[in-house]
Amino acid sequence: MKTEIIEVSSTKREIKLEVEAELIKQNFHRIAQKYSRQVSIPGFRKGFAPLDIVKMRFQAEIGNEVLRELLPTIISEAITESGLNPIGEPDVHLENQETVKLNGSQPINLHVHFEVFPSIEKVDYKKLEGTRRVRPVQEEELDQIIDERLKHSAALVPVEGRKSQLGDTLIVDLSGIILGEAEPITANDLEIKLGDDNVEPAFTENLQGVDQDEVKEFTVEYATDFASKPLAGKTINYTATVRSIGIVEIPKADNDWAKGLDEGFSSLKDLRKKLREDVVLVNKTEADNRLKDELLQKLIETHEIEVPTKLVDIQARNLLNNFAQDMMQRGLNPETVNQDFLKMAYQSMSVQAEKDVRGALLLDKVAKLENVEVSSDEIAEELEKMASYYQVTPDEIRESLAQQDGEDGIADRLKNRKSIDILFQTAKISDGEWLDEAALNAQAMKEVADDSVKPKAKKVKAVEDSDKTEEIAEISEEKLKARTKKKA
Repeated sequence: MKTEIIEVSSTKREIKLEVEAELIKQNFHRIAQKYSRQVSIPGFRKGFAPLDIVKMRFQAEIGNEVLRELLPTIISEAITESGLNPIGEPDVHLENQETVKLNGSQPINLHVHFEVFPSIEKVDYKKLEGTRRVRPVQEEELDQIIDERLKHSAALVPVEGRKSQLGDTLIVDLSGIILGEAEPITANDLEIKLGDDNVEPAFTENLQGVDQDEVKEFTVEYATDFASKPLAGKTINYTATVRSIGIVEIPKADNDWAKGLDEGFSSLKDLRKKLREDVVLVNKTEADNRLKDELLQKLIETHEIEVPTKLVDIQARNLLNNFAQDMMQRGLNPETVNQDFLKMAYQSMSVQAEKDVRGALLLDKVAKLENVEVSSDEIAEELEKMASYYQVTPDEIRESLAQQDGEDGIADRLKNRKSIDILFQTAKISDGEWLDEAALNAQAMKEVADDSVKPKAKKVKAVEDSDKTEEIAEISEEKLKARTKKKA
């Protein structure tokens, strides 16, 4: 078998194969013999037709079966001998497909096309430049945190001698019958604040002016676009038993309250000082994460390597699936969205997917250059964090991962995080003034709008916080190989 490897590009390869006529002939003869035992030909008993007649009558079918049986082995051997590692399943076509004979009277020529990971010889990942911009602490932010803590410290104080009124909080046992359904719904010790934005107005309307222990019946017709899908468009007859009526009393922000938190605060001023320190630490961490993202984007922008289109397509589909899931969480049905919009979204995601894959390949190269390794202890620690976040056990996380990429996916993610940390540790970092990105985006959009009516106006690119480090950290060469590699 003659082979020739052609490097079409840094990620595309072609193998030209010439399969000897004798090999085709042997397999054609073998399969023809099988056909002769199975087929019926007029004028001959089944299994007794001359072999030459079987070959002539079923030439196309036998030839196709020769290809089905022979090509996978031939192509697999050729790829193995080439030392290449294809991404996905190769594309194969016959030369002169319309006229080629598959009966062994002539050799056949094949063209095998596939993609490979690019060979990245050098990555300039050290001394990337970036600016750390830490968001300053706002007094209003501290006020908001204290207000939230005050609400958590609030107490429900029962009221006596009057009926319920707007602003009261009722503890209610609720049962309901959905119109047209037999199964009732129940909820005990339900806390309902009359007039609250999160409370269905019908509850506020019907539960005003009631006494403790009073039983009130009323009907609620939910809108078809109601936020809770199980209730949307349904009519429910409720029976509410009022267990208690109270007022939520929020404590006053003073020294006594701060001391009563039992967290070691000596005064309200001391609490505010500690909160400020916490916010400063959070803001510094956020600034470092934004800077890591900026450095990764610079690495991607300064290395225009070719990336395999199959990997880009996989990542684009992942992004589109995430987009669809986000839509469903917002109560939208992706199937009802304009198809032109979805096509446009996919095209935009393809651009981002190309950057994501390039970033993953570059980080993989950085990891190899820096001999980055991930220990079993680090994987176990990450599993513990995931279990804590999802409020499940580590074994449940492992079981879930076993149906996907297993713990290898965790290792890949940690390895890429370490590579991003290397970019950060070796970068030339300067500290700059905080920039309000929301305000910058608004100004940029205004200037872009002005460009549309002012010829030769200066173009301004909006500042975007893409925060792609975690998403790119999900991609690795090994992981992508596992997703796409199939035996030819």
